[in-house]
Order: sequence, then structure tokens, then C-alpha cells
Amino acid sequence: MTGEREERIELRHGDPEAEARMRALSSPLRLRVLRLCAFESRTNKELAELLGVNPGTMLHHVRTLVQTGYLAAQPERTGAQGAREVPYRATGLSWRTSMPGGSPVLIETFLQQIQGVHPDDLDTTWLGLKLTPEHREEFQRRLYELVNEFKERDPDPDGETYSFFSTLHPDDNPPAPA
Repeated sequence: MTGEREERIELRHGDPEAEARMRALSSPLRLRVLRLCAFESRTNKELAELLGVNPGTMLHHVRTLVQTGYLAAQPERTGAQGAREVPYRATGLSWRTSMPGGSPVLIETFLQQIQGVHPDDLDTTWLGLKLTPEHREEFQRRLYELVNEFKERDPDPDGETYSFFSTLHPDDNPPAPA
């Protein structure tokens, strides 16, 4: 996954392809599928079992992600009982996709992801900042560059999988001026 930095894809209303992609990314379940297929190819059945949904329902979600370019079918394989299986792998396209209004679904997905995680295993940071527009832009750019640098590296073959979630937002309850 190393190489040239690919451009961000801006999804805009009114473009049928963009709207299909926005719908594809509007589901926490589909975003969780993408996470599960980021480093390992998984079949529809495996995804359904991991996420506790009906295989027919999962097939709908998988097809939606394939049709919009977020998942790609891998070569067929033979399953444990000799059945034909098609594993799927995330393409990385979602990382480059900027979707207007997508933050609530990302937050919902994050909350679903951490259900059942022991509190000691969550390392959460919440920081208040007071920034000029220029410094806010610099902060966002540098944070994106750092995260993208790690995303573009090849996965560590002996590494463990982790998720990263961060959000920068205006503080609706800033402290009273001094």
C-alpha cells in the first residue's frame, strides 16, 4: 500500500455515482464490514457470523459495497464442507472518500465497535484547543498526514489490528472568557 498519495474523492449530491457511494457509507454495518475486510479477506458467511446478522442481509450489504468499489471479490476458494466461497477484501477507497454529513454514522459505527471492549483497553483522549482558523487548518492537515502515513504503510505481518478514531469539532460549551 505504499506509493504515491492518492487524491481525496469528494462526494456531491446530484451525481448518481456519488449518491450511491454516500448510501453505501451511510450504514454502520457496512463500515464495520470494511473494517473487518481491511487486512483479511472474508466471506459473506464469515462476515454474517462476526457481526451477528442473517447471511441474506449481509449479502445485500456486501453487494452494495462491491457495486460502489469499496469491496472487491477475491479468487474463489473451497470452504470446509467443499462449498464454493467468495472472500471479499476492502479496496481502501473509503479512506479517500470525503462524505458530507458522514460524521454521525462514523460515530455510531465507533460506538458499535467498542461495545464489549474492556474499559482498560480503551485509550481515549479528549483535548480542548483554542485555535485561529490557520492553526486549526494546520492541525487538521498534520493529523491527516500522520494518519495517512501509517495507513499507506504495508501492514506489519506479525502486528495486531487496532482501530483509530479521532474527531475535531467546535466546542459547544467553551469556558467563559477570563
